[in-house]
Amino acid sequence: MKKLLITVITSIAAIVCACAETPADENKSNNETASETTASVVSETEKEVTKVDYKALGKPLVALTFDDGPNTTTTVQVLDVLEEYGVRGSFFLVGDNINEQTEAVVKRAYDMGCEINNHSKTHSYMNQMTAEEISAEVTFVSDKVKEITGEGTKFFRPPYIAVNDTMYENIDMPFIAGVGCNDWDNAVSADERAEKTIEQVKDGTIILLHDSYGNFKTVQALKTIIPELQAQGYEFVTVSELFEARDIEISSDDTGLYTHLEK
Repeated sequence: MKKLLITVITSIAAIVCACAETPADENKSNNETASETTASVVSETEKEVTKVDYKALGKPLVALTFDDGPNTTTTVQVLDVLEEYGVRGSFFLVGDNINEQTEAVVKRAYDMGCEINNHSKTHSYMNQMTAEEISAEVTFVSDKVKEITGEGTKFFRPPYIAVNDTMYENIDMPFIAGVGCNDWDNAVSADERAEKTIEQVKDGTIILLHDSYGNFKTVQALKTIIPELQAQGYEFVTVSELFEARDIEISSDDTGLYTHLEK
């Protein structure tokens, strides 16, 4: 068995400001623009470097995660809801859905502070694949995400939550499961999705939802799930933040399959 090791690595972007000479009659307007820009940059920098100690915060934590995107419809609607309620989620991408149109959606999620993770290239049963095929599935997504965001993926969700030893040996990320509500099934109403999700949540839960194309009932369910859990005192965090709050190091040797992260 592999052991939990490692450190959660937080990257902080550096900002470089360049100044250029301008004609005298443009100095005033340009100086005003520069001041506004500087204020905006400082604000953004402070936002990026401010790190919340969720462990010390003492509130119950929950991580919203979404599978099977990205796309230019449902993923966008999910991001709109997250933005409306001021929360962030973690998106587990299918590589075959990443293209010129959806790259902008991934970048928007990342810029909002959401976490971008790995759900394989083809969403196939990887427990039936060779070691080489498994590595290729995961590397494809991680490389694509790095091209878009500047960093690779930290966590992996196995398609169909089907796993075996060969997958653990060839995927250098912790495996994430989560509590679901069968929201991949169109027969399940938005109200049923919300009710089933909320009743399963406890401190440290990872919620598994789907932002797959056309899954609008989950978008509707989110408008119940988020405010209800907020009313119950829950703080929404990314998967990385949940691991850090629980003092679980992100390890390439991890053989867990995480749904609830207990204190």
